[in-house]
Order: sequence, then structure tokens, then C-alpha cells
Amino acid sequence: MLLVAAGAVNYFRPIPAAAAVSNGLSQYTITGAQPALPWPNVGSAAVGATGIGLIGTSGDPAPVPAASVAKVMAALVLLADRPLQLGNDGPTLTMTEQDVATYQADAADQQSVVPVMSGEMLTEYEALEALLIPSGNNIAETLARWDAGSVTAFVAKMNQRAAALHLTKTTFADPAGVSAQTVSTPTDMLYLGMAAMQQPVLAQIVGRVQAILPVAGLVYNVNGALGQSGIIGIKTGVNAGATFLFAAAATIDGHPLTIYGCVTGQPTLAIAFDAAQALIGAMQSALKMRPLYSRNDVVGVYNTAWGSQANLVSTEDLTLVEWPGMILRQQLNTQTLAVDGSVPSGTQAGTMHVVLGDQQADIPLVTSGSLVPPGLAWRLIRINW
Repeated sequence: MLLVAAGAVNYFRPIPAAAAVSNGLSQYTITGAQPALPWPNVGSAAVGATGIGLIGTSGDPAPVPAASVAKVMAALVLLADRPLQLGNDGPTLTMTEQDVATYQADAADQQSVVPVMSGEMLTEYEALEALLIPSGNNIAETLARWDAGSVTAFVAKMNQRAAALHLTKTTFADPAGVSAQTVSTPTDMLYLGMAAMQQPVLAQIVGRVQAILPVAGLVYNVNGALGQSGIIGIKTGVNAGATFLFAAAATIDGHPLTIYGCVTGQPTLAIAFDAAQALIGAMQSALKMRPLYSRNDVVGVYNTAWGSQANLVSTEDLTLVEWPGMILRQQLNTQTLAVDGSVPSGTQAGTMHVVLGDQQADIPLVTSGSLVPPGLAWRLIRINW
């Protein structure tokens, strides 16, 4: 009677749910020797790539004058306040006597300027061209007043955006980068460039070799490296040395990506351009695309206490860009499955969360094979289940 009673109690106890176990490592380091990048002999530099983010730096990390690279942040702030779609020129700015006075004063100071006349009308797109292609310092002030009412208010917006982008070593004292107090580091400027190139209008403008403006006429891009080594932007600057913030289109193992970098403290812009191209070439050789998962790869398994088993498989392919020494992290995020009845093959079970650099992915997972409930004998005689 006691055995019958114990068996009955066992039979009616809840059946334990099945939990998944990963069959891979939670993290590992990408193998391979760290490439020896051709860092410039003077100044400092930083490089990165789409998805990975920052790859490496060299030289003194202390902030240095950002020079005209500051105009990239000015453009980002303006486009956040007054968005433009590709193909849309936006509202019109009418040049005032104040704008002409700014131009004349900057020209007298031998700054980089774009000629303007009182009454001249520039679309927002044309004004951004004047800011970013020939690098007009006077246009930066004009846009600052137009957007925020004053240069001071606009510079405050630039610093707020820098904080939002976590550019902790960047400070803006003016919208054009004339002030030696407008400072940044190659790493901060690299992340600024990454953010800027996600803005389609900005990316289009910095990739243009020339533009035609109402009064200034034909103006040329001060980025003399444009089009070389895949360079598609973004901005040069000269203040206590030459700075070049660059983006270059590359194809790695058949996959397109963008290489980013910034070199500062170079003797001339020509030397800065050469340093950038050397870094781009070295990175193209070292970057690889890793097919991390393929459809139906087994990533884990569901086991039950009574011996029923079903593999856990991916439903998508996943390829990520990698660099030797990076750490890949992965975590199985799955649900426990009730096995009161049969759990059919193909049951959605959760995801595999993968992180490599700035790249993150969640691969959907399903069961491969069925889980069946326990038989009568196991339910009657189980212990501790």
C-alpha cells in the first residue's frame, strides 16, 4: 500500500521543464598576431572600422586643437535642429551686413573664408557645402547665428552633442575651430566622424570634390585625398599642426565596410594624407570577415531528466568583421520548455546574443528534434525530480 501511495504521489508531481545548455564558450579572443600599423612618426592617431569601433591609437592622447574638424560637429548640430533629406535643399538664408562683416574680418585675419554679399541667398544645403567643402570659417558663424540666435548659444549646443556622444576629451569654444581652446583627441574625433557619416546629407557633402555657390562660384574641397585609397570624406584642419579626420570605403572578404581614422599634429596636410592612406592600406590587409554562424548550426541542447533530448539550432547566418585580439562574447537567452506533452521540432526557443566590438546580434534559435514527455515508469519511480 505504501509503495502504491508513493507511486501515486510521484505520478501526479509536476513534470520538470527542460532547460537549454550552450555547447560553446561564453567568450573567447579572436586569434592572430596584432598587426603592426604604420603610425605616423609625430603627432597622434586613431583608427577604427564599421562595427568594430575603435581599433587602436598611437601618440599622446592629450587633447589638441581640433581646428576645422570642429565644423563637422557644427554641421551635425545644424542638421539635428534643421533636418534635411537627400535631394532637399532646405530653407533659405539671406546674408546680412553682419555676415558680410564677419567675412571681411575673417579674411583680413587670413582665415579660411567663403565670399558672401549682403542680400545673397543660400539654401541650407549650399551653406553646408560652404562650411564643409572650402571650409568657410565665416559660414560657421553665420550658421550658428541662424540656428541658435548667437554664436555662444550654438557652441553650447555643440558641447551638449559632444557629451551625448561621450566625447569626454572634446571641448568646443567656437563653431569653426579657430580657437586654440577648441580641442579634441584622435579617438574622440574618430567617433565624431563615425556619427557624422551616418547623416546622409553630411556624408554626401564631404564626399564632393567641388560645389558652385551663388557669389563664391566654384569652390573646391580642401580634402586633397578625396577619392584616393577609397577615401570618401571627411574633414581637414590646420592649427598647431595638420589634422585629418578620414573615412574610406573598403571591401573585406566581399563585404563592404568603412574604415575610419584621424591623424593629428602632422607637419603638413600632405603628410597627414599620406599617413592616412598608409593606415588604410594596413587595415584593409588585417581586417577579416568571420562567418560566425550558419543556418542550422547546433549551438546548444535541451536535455530532460528522463533522457529525451533535442538540439538547439540557429535559423540565420551571421558574419561579423573582426580584428586580432578582439573578445567575442556570446550568451544563450532561451526559455525553459514545458514537456507535459510533446514539444515538436522547430519550436522557437530564444536567441543567441553575440557581441564583438560595437557589433551586436541576436540569432533566433529553434529546436531540432522533438522532446517527449516521460514515460509511466519514470514518473512512478523518480527521485528528486
